[in-house]
Amino acid sequence: MAAAMTLYHQTVPQFTKVLSNIEAWLDLGAEYAKAKNFDVSVLLSSRLAPDQFHLLKQVQAACDQAKLTCARLTGREPPKHPDTEVTFDEIKARVATVKSYLATFTEKDFEGVDTRMIPLGFMPGKGMFGADFLTEMALPNFYFHASMTYAILRNNGVDLGKRHFIGSLKLQDL
Repeated sequence: MAAAMTLYHQTVPQFTKVLSNIEAWLDLGAEYAKAKNFDVSVLLSSRLAPDQFHLLKQVQAACDQAKLTCARLTGREPPKHPDTEVTFDEIKARVATVKSYLATFTEKDFEGVDTRMIPLGFMPGKGMFGADFLTEMALPNFYFHASMTYAILRNNGVDLGKRHFIGSLKLQDL
């Protein structure tokens, strides 16, 4: 049971927290565009390098990584999102939908997933144990897309700092 709790806590709460942070970053981006009097869609098409995903695709990828990781680990069918978002409101709705999906998972859903074999579609005939898949591939991939979302907004002048990336903390009195 301890491993199930660990994998649950490494996924659902963390993905939910960072997706909530992304929502806040997007709100700050919209406020920035309004204050500077430019169309907010400029931010959605911004990227750090010509061969890199633009902001909209980075958010879609972070959402996909969160939902697909939990679905693959627990053997569930994830919701489908056809990547049709084109506005800030639409991408924020996508983030909210994924957070709602994540809220359907419980610690019990993650029992035994640390040793469940997760097939790798991009490497036919290969797979990884659930715990290895999570720590070696899924979490780094999720945080990569979240970091790029943050970096694109920051690079475009949105006033974001490390506290925005880290988000809320469960502080205790000493």
